[in-house]
Amino acid sequence: MKIPMKTRFAAALLLACGCSDSDSSAGSESESEAEPESLAFPEGFLFGTSVAGFQVDMGCPTLAASVCEDPNSDWYAFATAKETVGSANAHLSGQHPSVGPGHWELYEQDLDRAAGELSGNSFRTSIEWSRVFPTATDDLDGYDALSEAADDDAIAHYHALFQAALDRGLTLLVTLNHYSLPLWIHDGVSCHVDLDTCSPRGWLDRERTVREIAKYAGFAAREFAAEVDLWATLNEPFAVMLPGYLMPSAERTNPPAVSLRIDEAKEVTLALIEAHARMYDAVKEADVEDADGDGDDARVGVVYPMVPVRPLDPDDPLDVQAAENVFYLYNMVYLNAVAKGELDDDFDGVAEHRDDLAGRMDYMGINYYTRITVEGTSASILPDFSPLLTFNPTTLQLWEDYPRGVYEMAMLVKDAFSLPSIVTENGAADPDDDGTAPSYLARHLTWIARAIRDGADMRGYFYWTLMDNYEWNHGMNIRMGLYAVDKDDPTKMRIARQAVDVYARIARAGAIPPEIAATYPAPEE
Repeated sequence: MKIPMKTRFAAALLLACGCSDSDSSAGSESESEAEPESLAFPEGFLFGTSVAGFQVDMGCPTLAASVCEDPNSDWYAFATAKETVGSANAHLSGQHPSVGPGHWELYEQDLDRAAGELSGNSFRTSIEWSRVFPTATDDLDGYDALSEAADDDAIAHYHALFQAALDRGLTLLVTLNHYSLPLWIHDGVSCHVDLDTCSPRGWLDRERTVREIAKYAGFAAREFAAEVDLWATLNEPFAVMLPGYLMPSAERTNPPAVSLRIDEAKEVTLALIEAHARMYDAVKEADVEDADGDGDDARVGVVYPMVPVRPLDPDDPLDVQAAENVFYLYNMVYLNAVAKGELDDDFDGVAEHRDDLAGRMDYMGINYYTRITVEGTSASILPDFSPLLTFNPTTLQLWEDYPRGVYEMAMLVKDAFSLPSIVTENGAADPDDDGTAPSYLARHLTWIARAIRDGADMRGYFYWTLMDNYEWNHGMNIRMGLYAVDKDDPTKMRIARQAVDVYARIARAGAIPPEIAATYPAPEE
């Protein structure tokens, strides 16, 4: 059946924002006499950092490139091929992935920092599908056959990495697919040159790619079941579709980086919805070992870049409608499908229920960085993609420092989906170490504590990122690490920034200490 959704999500957004005409701050007690706000986190809350394989592995100080580098992914080819590096439409920095921080070799030192200097109790990382299966698995079925085809060195490395994390008391959250695809699944270079004739076509080969990524997910879940209980299927699926097939830009691009391919963008979105569901099923079936002794063999979610949206003029009906529409399209189309089975396959605000998609979510991974502001228009700017894209792109405002937004998204997950959540990424670029990151970190964690106080089942926070890394098309030019890494330093030495001390003090206390709250205040609006 068809389910009208726009009205529901306008209400859900208001609920998530905590908006109420009856809010009051009446009282006789002055602010100076008020009790200090309690900003404690529950027992077992995960304090960690996030990394992604492609972004951190390469650039090893002493290991040979043949060991450290992974030339078998679409992103590696995309970032190094003359057809794409020389293409203005690919928006690449031109930096080779070998300028990265060399985590493939230095992971034990990095885990020492994550557990020791940062006082963390968890670590989010990813497995590179192209390292595990550098050649096609189409003709293979079952764990034994896949095990024969898997790269032994890659498997041994991931076992060593995961065990090293566990030895340091770090709970693992492992992402199975953080953007990159094997070359035998996706030739991102040839698809950038000519999407109509290229092969293989990645997510556009929908049936094949969904089938093979589910096989890979099931294999990884069984192979690493004794080490990992907390899994993420996909990282930011909308950030694969949007800059890959609709609007690549200097801000963000993804292979194949083609513009305004409307039909393909829709097909990729549907493939990414189905991929999560089939990966979820495969992991739940394959991981039957309780690695951490909590009674759960596997908890599986998706990592999604959730973004609050506000109208430029809250008194202008067009702006208000545009904000509701953009919020729905960016956040809810995908999440409704994978959490509830409500599939809006033509992005018009009307969904059809599919049982094979419903209920495939044990937790929601929230990547949160900013809020966006939109101005409304009377008609869609891309009607072939969606009649709901009623906003003026020339007035779109991005990258607002809005820490309250993480609270709003956590409350939305609670109210709209009745799911626990984990902040799987949150962080700020701070290359000059001028205090941006400590302030950003403390204020966002303050709002997370408030969300927990107000009933959100939030179970962890992972700062993006542990060390400066290869930020996709930007190379090493965006520096978001708690630890600085100079791409030109052959040793890839890590140097702690100010945020390390602030995060460690919060993690040790299991709360925002009063002195940190006072230094980096986050006023409760």
